[in-house]
Amino acid sequence: MSDISAPSGPDPTAELVRSVRRIAQAIDVRSREIARLTGLTLPQLLVLQSIRALGEVSTHAVSRDVSMSAPTVVAVLDRLEARGLIVRYRSTSDRRIVHARLTPAGEAALVGAPGLLRPGAMRTLAGLPPEQREALAAAIRTVTDLIGPESEPPPPPAP
Repeated sequence: MSDISAPSGPDPTAELVRSVRRIAQAIDVRSREIARLTGLTLPQLLVLQSIRALGEVSTHAVSRDVSMSAPTVVAVLDRLEARGLIVRYRSTSDRRIVHARLTPAGEAALVGAPGLLRPGAMRTLAGLPPEQREALAAAIRTVTDLIGPESEPPPPPAP
């Protein structure tokens, strides 16, 4: 007779994978909703918001801020510039550096633009105790490190 017992509960790894799939699906749905509301893709909206937050800024700085590769940011900037939402210009001190800034049309496009999270989610998040928000942010960073590219090893866990 075997002494094999049945699993005591759901497999945490399987639960994590299901949750990541649900997050990806929710982001996809929200991204389509944002595109319908604003006429902007999520990457375009993120780049516009980054330029607004950082001011007249280099492509490299936007790339770091939005966690997108520089070639992806350049492609997004091309589309935004074609729509008249940003202007790009070369630095006067170093001609290799290209800066971007919002146009009045770009500013107008951001007025009332929704965020990635729905307003109700933001209210719920704001209502959590700071320790719980910090723990949630740490858990999401860990998941991001687990599913992100393997070019860099994930940072060690915080003590």
